[in-house]
This record gives sequence, structure tokens and C-alpha cells, in this order.
Amino acid sequence: MSPREATNATDFGPTKELSKWIASVQLEDIPEDIRVRAKYIILDGLACGLMAAHLPTCEKAVKALAALEPADGGDAVLFGWGGKKVTPLTSALLNGTFIQGFELDDWHSEAPLHSNSIVLPALLAAGQHLQKERAVSGPQFLLATLVGFEVGPRVGRGLHGAHILSTGWHSGAVFGPSASAASVTKLLGLDAVGVEDALGIACTQACGLMSAQFESEVKRMQHGFASRSGLMAAFLARGGYIGIKNVYEREYGGFLKQFSGGNGKTPQYLPEEVSKGLGTTWQTNSIRIKPYACVAAVHGAIDCVRLLQQRYPARFQPAAVQDIRKIHIQSAPVNFHHGGWKAARPLTNTGAQMSATFAAATQIIHRQVLAAQFSTEMLENDEVWKLVDLSDCELAPDYPHGQHQVTITFADGTSASQLLKNSRGVLPPLTNEEIVEKWRNLTKDIMDPEAVKEIEEIVLSMDTLEDISPLYQLLSSKTTNSIA
Repeated sequence: MSPREATNATDFGPTKELSKWIASVQLEDIPEDIRVRAKYIILDGLACGLMAAHLPTCEKAVKALAALEPADGGDAVLFGWGGKKVTPLTSALLNGTFIQGFELDDWHSEAPLHSNSIVLPALLAAGQHLQKERAVSGPQFLLATLVGFEVGPRVGRGLHGAHILSTGWHSGAVFGPSASAASVTKLLGLDAVGVEDALGIACTQACGLMSAQFESEVKRMQHGFASRSGLMAAFLARGGYIGIKNVYEREYGGFLKQFSGGNGKTPQYLPEEVSKGLGTTWQTNSIRIKPYACVAAVHGAIDCVRLLQQRYPARFQPAAVQDIRKIHIQSAPVNFHHGGWKAARPLTNTGAQMSATFAAATQIIHRQVLAAQFSTEMLENDEVWKLVDLSDCELAPDYPHGQHQVTITFADGTSASQLLKNSRGVLPPLTNEEIVEKWRNLTKDIMDPEAVKEIEEIVLSMDTLEDISPLYQLLSSKTTNSIA
């Protein structure tokens, strides 16, 4: 047995089964509706990255990391930075930061991670680096993307999905290195042994503290860390570097064992989920597109308010809002632990987008929760803060994941209540047509309209293209700060 194949476990377990599937799957093995949906998901991710590229936190990150780059730059572009090039690892990190930069990007409803911010930056960086050897075709890129979309959630399900948020880990930053490594190994054409090495190298880099959701700016970057880690892992494996074998199911120091420690679950972790349903059950179907610019855990609270506004329009007219005396938000455990904390001044836009109290108050005052509602000026809106001060959140331990109830009490002693099992974007999911509308709305005022049109055409016809290299330069088109 060669060193690359050596292991202390000779059985054919979930890690090897997953690695074999990654190495062997072909685009024609994936149903057409899944392939089509993936193109629209990609378009949404690019929209999120382009609109956030010049937010203050993103610009700060670019300037800090650019100081570490070689004087002659690199071979990978940054979204929206007018042709600026950096090394592939920095490109993956920063473009991942951009896509996650404003809480508008996709999320997986069962094993929460933001797939686009992990997979796309790694693949785009790898594709540009590979131009020295060969062109990357649209079908190759689409297949590699779908591999990442399928792998990340399966790894997450092995850790009981959303429950990991309740234990304080940032789920996507933990699940994510596996997704980006899987995608890039597929693009590189590694065999199953090489894939397993890459997954093992990626998993040992996984980390992410959920305390980043409060005052820190690093929450935006943690999926970028995952993108960079998987990219690095794949190229190390391509170079023959040996990774951890059977990394998911290993008992001592294995990925699932370590990240599930103290989670209170029986069984503690679920290794079979890592490879369950490969080729028959498509996790891409559970990738959701956000209609609101905030963490998905508070979307249900926003929708409860929105439905109350529709049911009782007179109660929510600007002059009548002053009669609100209390806003009581009840939410399921994961939603509560992630977004059920009460906002307090001073608050960054990251914190505001993570708080159910701030999001619900924003919906009441502004009747929408989009990027514009989190500008510096809006974060100091006294009308919103008056309602935040009247709000509280309660853990509803018996609620299933995603369920919320909002009860609003008025000055005359009456109240109105709305219970919602799932938010818009989950049930119903946004349609492909709605995703295109979101793409156009997010990009229309920040970049050249012709570039917007060309990117849309390339992405939605990706499965027919022999070379996607024109996309690289288009994504580097100069953008402006979307909330300036």
C-alpha cells in the first residue's frame, strides 16, 4: 500500500464513498432541473459579491491584505475592483468575504452554510490559475459548483445541521472547507485518493466562532476562510501532499467527533449523512435564496411583521406606529440562539443584521429589510430604536426550526399575533425569475449595465460554453458602494 493510500481504517466508509463520488460524477448524472437551478444560484452569488465589494468592511479587508501581496499582483481578480489582481488564495478569501458581505447570499435550509461564498471564489481563483495550462469550460465549472453544493450540506448534516449554531460554532465556516475542496478537486480532475487527501487537509483547517456575529467584522470573512482553505487543500493534494484519511468518521481526532463534542445529541454525530443519498437526493434543492438582507434565522420574524402589516394596514400606518407598546418575538431554538438577542446601541450593520429585534423594527418602520436599511444613517434611526426598546425575544423550545410568532400590543390594550412555520424564500422558495430580478436590482446602480447584461448571459448559458474566461474580467468591472 502506498503512503497516499495508507490508513488505520481499511473499511470503505463515508469519507471514501464521498471521495469516490466526487471523482466520478459527471454533469449528465445530475438531473436537468438541478443543473438549471444551479445557474440561477450562481447568478445570485455573483450579485451579492458585486454589490458588497466596496462596503467599508470589504474595502478595509482589501487594503489590509493587499499590503501582503507581491508587487506585481497575482493571476486572480477581485469582484468589482476594476482589474485589480491578487494571488488565488487571497482572491478566494476576499471574494468570499464580498459574497457574505451583506447577508443577502444563499443559505441551506437543513445544514446552514452559504454555499456561493465558499464554492464560487475558490473555483474562480482556480480557473484563472489554470489558464496557464488550459481553459475551463462552462460545463466543467457548473459540475464543480454542483459538487460543492452537494458536499457542504452533507458534511453539515453529519453534525446535526443547524444544531451546531446552538453550540456556538459558525456552521458554514465549519462545513465550508469540505465544500470548496470538493469543488476544486473536481475542477482539477483528481482521482478518489487525491480527493480524500484534499478533504482531510481541508477539514483540519475548519473553524468559526459564532460570537463573530456581534460587534466583530470578521463574521463576513469566515466563509472566505473556508473558501481559501479548500482551494489550498485541493492544490496541496494535487501536488501529492497526504491528507487525513477517513477524516469524517475517525474516532480519535476525526472531524465529526471533534466538532460535535458536548452537543448533547444522541448519537453525537451522524457519519452516514456524509455520503447518504449521493446521486439520488440532491442537496442543491435545499439551497435557499434570501429576499432580505439579514441572517436567515430572523427572516421568520420579518415575515410575521409583514403579514401583520397586510392584515391590519391601519395599525401600521406611520402615524399609528407610535401606538405600539410591545413587540414579543418567539422563535425556535436555533433561530433564537442565532438571532434572538436584543440589539443595543452602538450597533454595527453586522450586529443589526443578526438581531430579530432590529430586523422586525426595521420592517415596521421602513416596510422592507434590504441593503439600504443598514447604512450608517439608518443604524441611528430613532424610530427604529424606539421599537427595538419595546421588543423582546423568547425561546420557544418546542417550535420546529424556522418557526416564529410575533405578537404586537398596542396602546389600547389590544394585540395582533402572527404564527409562521417558514419564511418567504423557504416556503415558497424564490423562483428563477425572482432571482434574476434580484440580480438586476442589486447591480443596476453600481456597475456598467452592459457588464451586468453580459455576466447574466454567460452564467445562464454556462452549460454551453467552451471557455468561461470572459467572465473573469467582467466580474472585475468597477463597482460602487451600494449603501453610500
